[in-house]
Order: sequence, then C-alpha cells, then structure tokens
Amino acid sequence: MPNSLITLSDLQFSYHGRKIFSGLNLEIAEGKITAIMGSSGTGKTTLLRLIGGQLYPDQGDIMVEGKSIPSLSNKQLYQVRRRMGMLFQSGALLTDLNVFENIAFPIREHYDFPESIIRNLVLMKLEIVGLRGAYQLMPSELSGGMSRRVALARAIVLDPILMMYDEPFTGLDPITLGTIVSLIKELNQALGMTSIVVSHDVDEVLSIADEVHIISNGIITASGTPDELKNSDSKWVQQFLQGLPDGPVPFHYPANDYAQALREGG
Repeated sequence: MPNSLITLSDLQFSYHGRKIFSGLNLEIAEGKITAIMGSSGTGKTTLLRLIGGQLYPDQGDIMVEGKSIPSLSNKQLYQVRRRMGMLFQSGALLTDLNVFENIAFPIREHYDFPESIIRNLVLMKLEIVGLRGAYQLMPSELSGGMSRRVALARAIVLDPILMMYDEPFTGLDPITLGTIVSLIKELNQALGMTSIVVSHDVDEVLSIADEVHIISNGIITASGTPDELKNSDSKWVQQFLQGLPDGPVPFHYPANDYAQALREGG
C-alpha cells in the first residue's frame, strides 16, 4: 500500500457565500496518478488551488509531505511550491518570452545556476515533450497543442514531486490529446512523481489514472480504480461516467407541471 503524499481532512471552503466543500476527506497516494472528477462547479480546480496554497480553507487541514499548507508562512510556502508543478488549462505562457526563456523562468526564479546548466535543463525538458527544435519560437507562433507541451516542459523543469494538471485535455486535437495522455503517464513513471489530474474527459482519465475520486455536493461521493468505478452498481456513478442526460441527476430543473404551466401562461 503506497504512502499518502497529500491528506485532506474535513476540508471546508466557501466562495462568496457559496459552499464548495463541506467536510471533504481525501488521500493522494505517493507515486500514483490520481484523477479528480465531477460536474462543472464542484470545485475541482479550487481543490488544486487549496493544495498549492493559493487559497486557504475555512476549516480542516491540507497536509503535503507532512506539512500543513494553511499553517505555513509565505517563505515556507514558497519553498514547498518548488516541489510542485502545475499545468494550467490555458498553458499560461509568458507572451513576451520565447519558448526557451519561458521554461528557464522557474530555474532563474529559484536558483542561481550558470547559463550552461540552465541551457541543458531547458533543452532536456523540451526533448522530453518533443519540442527541442522549437526553443526559439514565441508563444504566438505555437499551436494550441504545442503551447500545452511547452507549458508542461516548464512545469517539470524543476523535477517536482507533485504535478497537478488542470483540465489538460481540453481543446486538443486527437493526435495532441493522445500525446498529452502518454506524456502524463510516462513522466509520472520516469520522474517518480505523484500526479493529480482534474478533468471532464472520462475516457482519457480512466486510461491513465491509478485511482479516481468523484466530487459531488462538497464531498467525495465515489472512489476507486477505473475498473472498480466502471463496474460500480451506483446509478449516479454510471450516469456520470457514461454521460447520460438523465438519471439520479435529472435533466430538467425542478418545475411545476409543464401542461399546467402552459395553461397558466408560465
């Protein structure tokens, strides 16, 4: 049984008066790919921001490598974040810097390395994502898929122990999608990382995840391996995984009788 790299205990969080998490408990296994899924608005991206210390919970704790994230000082949090990588849905490349300088940016921010070492590290990571030949291009010259791969190279340039992916498959063509799916799995194994993947893409997630957790109503409502969830007798889980329009989560928003509403004019 692998150790837990991250433990979320009784996590409660509200945003502008809206309850997002209401006692969520979750353990992320070290060295594994863990998927977080759920309907839109259930707080999947918010969960990543809480783990990274960008947001603070109203109640509960977030432990990463035995450190309580909400209790850390800014200096301590800065040190912990060196060991975290994040792939944003948009890529979030710095538009005024070329590919090489985008990837070199975290190295320059955290370490005083000579240029020769920075160059080797950047080219190594670009080689991994298949874009070493694009190192001089500007972000405006990249396709959407290329931008995502450059952003991935930047996210792993400091060899993080934890890699977080926020909707990494959105808006990609089939070839690039397959490439990103393969890279996530290969990088996790080759670099010995722990990965958290937040996504709506059921097929892609189930093909690479070691464990899947589904969020609903502010808590984890279903957990298991991809096979366990596929074989679950929960009608709600099956509706979610199969994308069925109706089931425990109804297609229609609650309303009075349709025929009666027509007769009454609304």
